[in-house]
Amino acid sequence: MHYLLRTALCLPLIAVAACDELAVANDPAALADLRAGKSCVAAVNKQVGGGATLNTTLPIVEINQYVVDVPNANSWTCYTNDSGRAQELIELKPR
Repeated sequence: MHYLLRTALCLPLIAVAACDELAVANDPAALADLRAGKSCVAAVNKQVGGGATLNTTLPIVEINQYVVDVPNANSWTCYTNDSGRAQELIELKPR
């Protein structure tokens, strides 16, 4: 019973994640960017325990660089390799 309930609760989340990739499936650059952003969010979540989101308001001019925000904590800069995997995380200290 618990398995069915857990599966039923997870299906909508899986569907939403799949929709993101389907929306950009015909654009390899956009697909790579989407996957790299997800990789960075996952890497920051692993460090802070969850709640991280990709910052889409700061302009980023470097290739393979992303800013990830964490509620009530410092933001992080994430660098990915050319295949979109998070390689380096730098916590941004407040000024």
